[in-house]
Amino acid sequence: MAKVYVVGTMDTKALEMRYAAEQVRNAGGEPVLVDVGTQGVGEDADVAASVVAAHHPDGKEALEGLVDRGVAVSAMAKALTRFLASRTDIGAVLGLGGTGNTALVTEAMRTLPVGVPKVMVSTVASGNTAPYVGPTDLTMMYSVVDIAGLNAISRKVIGNAAHAAAGMALNAVPVSQADKPGLGMSMFGVTTSCVTMVRQQMEKTHEVYIFHATGMGGQSMEKLADSGLVAGLIDVTTTEVPDLLIGGVFPATEDRFGAVIRTKLPYVGSVGAVDMVNFGAMDSVPRQFCNRRLHVHNAQVTLMRTTPEENRRIGEFIVSRLNRMQGPVRFLLPLRGVSAIDAPGQPFHDAEADAALFDTMRSGWQAAPNRELIELDLHLNEPAFAEQLVRNFRDIAQL
Repeated sequence: MAKVYVVGTMDTKALEMRYAAEQVRNAGGEPVLVDVGTQGVGEDADVAASVVAAHHPDGKEALEGLVDRGVAVSAMAKALTRFLASRTDIGAVLGLGGTGNTALVTEAMRTLPVGVPKVMVSTVASGNTAPYVGPTDLTMMYSVVDIAGLNAISRKVIGNAAHAAAGMALNAVPVSQADKPGLGMSMFGVTTSCVTMVRQQMEKTHEVYIFHATGMGGQSMEKLADSGLVAGLIDVTTTEVPDLLIGGVFPATEDRFGAVIRTKLPYVGSVGAVDMVNFGAMDSVPRQFCNRRLHVHNAQVTLMRTTPEENRRIGEFIVSRLNRMQGPVRFLLPLRGVSAIDAPGQPFHDAEADAALFDTMRSGWQAAPNRELIELDLHLNEPAFAEQLVRNFRDIAQL
């Protein structure tokens, strides 16, 4: 039977954790109590804190003698991540805690594949949960009262969470044999025409998942790749890179493209919407950018045109990641413009800036049998460009 791993600090939350385990058992599940305490000797658990600590990359010695609680929590989070990755019987993971344990447990939860049930009962679940949830299917439940003893409220909340985790572990959703292979695609408003044309063609053979390139969108797309839930990516819209490098509100992480490097999945990409950095309403644009070329996309979104120098940085970032990919790769450059507003007569048309991007990618590209850089005398949103994206993906995916 797939088990429910109940994770928390037995030195301070033993009563609550044992109650959660009891409720899992009452619901028909098989609980495993996992202690991740760092500041004292906890009560007996099915998996002691020392056992979890031994999974730290530097061994359990890395957690010995740590006085600073934040440092200890961070170290135990690394250990828990590797511990959970080593298990083959996880049906669900249920965490209980305040700020420290929420940060610890959710860091490990986020590394689990999409589809593995993850439930976190937390005192901070009614605030900004983005740092805890990230790009995963992690469920957070607000504890209402602090997790500090059992009472009429905490028993109900913890019990509900335990029943939910047990229910998911006992009723895993089967993979349908009728499902088509998944295909991840990145899109932004100014690349919608292109992505729509590609989607309409690829839906004949694939289940297409579209991700809005708002920072978390790209992370979620790559999380599916890491989780083995897509058969490839057509990454049209890499606009999160400019926001990362220049300071926009929809940034990628430094791990952008990392999933493709790790998984070696078939990958077709382009430079959609890298002509812009995203900010909020006009009055939110940082002062140092107020004299730049700005475009009001809507009342809540202001776009800033990237410069030649910025485009060189963007090109260097992208090509450095592409050069590390060992799977089948095709990267397409649309030489006539990279977004709906980067075309002759449009507000972000800038041939010099685009040329800086393309020249940087040409000069930085490392030729290899598995990778090809393809230049097309087309605009990104032209039907012919969409056709090339589809053709190249079908070629490398051997469809």
